[in-house]
Amino acid sequence: MNTHCRVRIKICGIIRLADALCAVEAGVDGLGFIFAAKSPRTITPETAKAIIDLLPPLVDAVGVFVDEEPGQVAAIVRECGINIIQLHGAESPAYCRKLASLVAHCKLLKAIRVGERTTAADVAPYDAVVHAFLLDTYQKNVVGGTGQTFDWTLIDRLNLTKPFLLAGGLDATNIGEALTRVNPYGVDANSGLEDAPGHKNHGHIRRFIAAVRTFEAEFLSGWR
Repeated sequence: MNTHCRVRIKICGIIRLADALCAVEAGVDGLGFIFAAKSPRTITPETAKAIIDLLPPLVDAVGVFVDEEPGQVAAIVRECGINIIQLHGAESPAYCRKLASLVAHCKLLKAIRVGERTTAADVAPYDAVVHAFLLDTYQKNVVGGTGQTFDWTLIDRLNLTKPFLLAGGLDATNIGEALTRVNPYGVDANSGLEDAPGHKNHGHIRRFIAAVRTFEAEFLSGWR
């Protein structure tokens, strides 16, 4: 288990206030808001801001962007009150550096789509500029939300030196195995908690978060 013991939980694809509040009540650490027009879970800055304004302190608002112009990202971040930026496209290290100069108050999270051809050389150039990685499932021509897990044994060969969140097809039925095998800093769930794109199932949310916290309690009990 990660050295912080407490696994950070992010739920992505939030488009409804009721879903956000359910996740907050259940103990989520961060909520993801997707600003990508092609996503079935895209949200307008106006709607995102209305939800974020009602979040309590210490719940992170994560803005998810896909190959968006840096100035536009910075504008949305300031408008909505976002404090973490997740880059889920083909953004280069140079892009990340430029964006970091525009939004110095935000932490950068770079998504890496992990497949058989993903190597440490794909990840290393980002080490100096991003704060953490999000490891998602590689699927050709799909940038996220596949609902599929990937081969977690591929993570070791990436030689990660920064914290990472595990994503890709996670739900209450497989999160225990994921935490046992992968030891991530955090986890990110989306489609596995939904009835339809963007419409979260509140029972799934509660069970997912409870499963993570149960794993933590069992781990700490065994460690002591």
